[in-house]
Amino acid sequence: QVQLAESGGGSVQPGGSLALSCTAASGHILTNYNMGWFRQATGKERQFVASISWDRKTKYADSVKGRFTISRDPVENTVNLMMGHLKPEDTAVYYCNAVVGRLPRWDDWGQGTQVTVSS
Repeated sequence: QVQLAESGGGSVQPGGSLALSCTAASGHILTNYNMGWFRQATGKERQFVASISWDRKTKYADSVKGRFTISRDPVENTVNLMMGHLKPEDTAVYYCNAVVGRLPRWDDWGQGTQVTVSS
């Protein structure tokens, strides 16, 4: 398993944008894995948001399709999530993980990054 760290969260108004980034502990190459983003709102189960395969094929949850974009930066060794047209229901802690289909691959999670959308 790879130790992951998420960053880039914050508080924005509805309609705003945020860019999240997922990095790996030294020596681990994220392009070796299919990677994804998940989120967990208070009192709810963690849910799939988006994934990107080793060959850059992407999948999205219906709730974020057309608003979020997942990408890789092999130079920086990051997996990024650009979030636009944010809605209050996007408020959650966002996590990254390797994926198998739309399911998380690894049992351990990073600390996540909080995204709050509120007017």
